[in-house]
Amino acid sequence: MTVFGPDVLTDRYQRPLQDLRISVTDRCNFRCTYCMPLDHYDWIAKSQILSYEEIRRLVAIFAQLGVSKVRITGGEPLLRRDLPDLVAMLSGIEGIQDLCLTTNGSLLADKAASLREAGLNRVTVSIDSLNPQTFARMAQRGNLESVLEGVAAAGRAGLSPIKVNAVLERGVNDHEIAELLAYARSHGYEMRFIEFMDVGNVNGWSSSKLVDKDEILRRVAAVHPFRRPTSARGSAPSERYTFLDGQGSFGVIASVTEPFCGACTRIRLTADGRLVTCLFSTGGHDIKSLLRSGASDEDLRRTIAEVWSGRSDRYSEERLVAISSAEGYHPDSVRKIEMISLGG
Repeated sequence: MTVFGPDVLTDRYQRPLQDLRISVTDRCNFRCTYCMPLDHYDWIAKSQILSYEEIRRLVAIFAQLGVSKVRITGGEPLLRRDLPDLVAMLSGIEGIQDLCLTTNGSLLADKAASLREAGLNRVTVSIDSLNPQTFARMAQRGNLESVLEGVAAAGRAGLSPIKVNAVLERGVNDHEIAELLAYARSHGYEMRFIEFMDVGNVNGWSSSKLVDKDEILRRVAAVHPFRRPTSARGSAPSERYTFLDGQGSFGVIASVTEPFCGACTRIRLTADGRLVTCLFSTGGHDIKSLLRSGASDEDLRRTIAEVWSGRSDRYSEERLVAISSAEGYHPDSVRKIEMISLGG
């Protein structure tokens, strides 16, 4: 085990533990084609889902080990009852400097103000299309209008910055890059384009559906010239570009063509209490059983430290090597955790 300072851990590739993503539910009111295109899914039983008190206890321990950023995810996290109560519990933990939420935005209009009052700093909202028909095709449920109302409410509530994510899929929504940029720029949001990834096992990923970073940048430059980054992005998944006209910035998350495994500082806590060390993991480490068996904080701290210090994940880097090889890449060769139960 490698430790920097009294409490900061690193894994086998010397990556420090800094970011925690918490899935509070596997339920979702959408069925996005890149996340949960499932006809059947065995939902996690309510009794198996971590309580807010259990989550709070674990986050306090994570903070002692170096975590300073916490992101609440799902499923759709706003389906979890009384989510502002959890936000208030987490916002008061010493060492947590950034508390944010990833949501599909459909329920955000009624909850943005209470979330901000509870201590939430910012939100990231998924909007894959501004065309109602394309949006419905990709989300398979819900409606675009409620999402746009939710984002606007987040802005009025003072949640900032607001980031808008769009997963680009060739032939589906990639023709909307300019429209999505115009929407984000006009409202002061940061647009982030995401390469279509093979998360889980059932989203039908293939390289033919991929719109890569270079193509995204060419299309953006055609409508809005931008300045390339002058410094490294650190552990952030998105590389950020600033518009030359001074009207904000945008980002690209290029997990497929430019993997950032080497700078990844994120660990995930699933709704049913598993620690997962990579978005493309095949399994997780059960922390809930230990938590519910009467373990002390030191027992939990030691287990988390062992999980992180033994981490050697670099899936995206390995995928890029496979894509470039003579044998090619076969996404169905590895059974990964579905994104709906893992959290984004």
